[in-house]
Amino acid sequence: MTEIPPDGRPEATSRRKFLQTAGVAAAAAAGVAAVRHFRGGSGKHPVALLKCDSYEADLRRVVRDGLAAVGVTPAMVKAKPVLIKPNLVEPHAGASHINVHPHVIGAVAEEFRAMGASDVLVAEGAGHVHDSYHVLHASGLVDVLAESRTKFMDLNYAEARGCKNAFKATEMKSLYLPKPVLESGVFVSLAKMKTHHWAGATLSMKNLFGIMPGSFYGWPKNVLHMNGIDQSIMDINSTILAERRGRPHVSIVDGVVGMEGDGPIMGTPKAAGVMAFGTNPAATDAVCARVMNIDPLWIRHLREARKVGTIDGRRIVMRGESVADVATEFELLPHIPVHKMLLEHARG
Repeated sequence: MTEIPPDGRPEATSRRKFLQTAGVAAAAAAGVAAVRHFRGGSGKHPVALLKCDSYEADLRRVVRDGLAAVGVTPAMVKAKPVLIKPNLVEPHAGASHINVHPHVIGAVAEEFRAMGASDVLVAEGAGHVHDSYHVLHASGLVDVLAESRTKFMDLNYAEARGCKNAFKATEMKSLYLPKPVLESGVFVSLAKMKTHHWAGATLSMKNLFGIMPGSFYGWPKNVLHMNGIDQSIMDINSTILAERRGRPHVSIVDGVVGMEGDGPIMGTPKAAGVMAFGTNPAATDAVCARVMNIDPLWIRHLREARKVGTIDGRRIVMRGESVADVATEFELLPHIPVHKMLLEHARG
């Protein structure tokens, strides 16, 4: 670790495995006990959408209002270490549609520090390069962290602990998870609103691929890809929630400028002018998918999360803007609608 002196309407894996839908459903049936971790209780889940048209806006205020809207209070944060996991997939400076913008990361870090966090750590395990510090510098984040004296950790080489797979959608019996993630008082998945050429969309749940150490899982986390992207997403998220045993888990999605088309790297910028906040990852991602004009049922891992109702608009309490007020259509690759047709065929 190096110190740097941050509407809800009711209701995709390798290319080769794209059409293999039965495996996930069968594995999910075996993991019914684990998916309860997505419930977050029997009540409804708040998700906030706040308009934000520019990275030059008062991002601290947007973050402050968004966290308050979903019930993240200073009492939940005071005297606890906070770990922020941003999406920093590629070392591109100025490409605001690829990585979470440095100003957003800085605003989130500063706001949690103002809420009384004992420590704030920004951590990422970049998937496409072996050195996350290179991404840190090339993305322009290093200056933001230096200004706020926020620490950074490369999770690719973090000390990890073997944890029992809580969902078992893959054949992996254990997952090696970084100790700083498991031991943080508050964990924040700070994602980018992007399409994904295999999974359909990459949001706060898919963002957790980046916590998986490359020293265990390779680059770009190829062990997880071989086990199936959507299956791995379900296993990682369920296991994290199980191991953290109810400690705050916050999802924030940067959709000020997102990505459409051939995401998560080769797509084109898409200005959505919105940021999303939630404390239930599946509910937050379902709302973001609807903002992108994507039916959450097209996204396989969200369809699996539906088993516990977390993508159902009837169990989501919208705060701030409605989906209809901020929705903008994100272009998908041609094979994504095929997933929709397969789903409709399966329904009969």
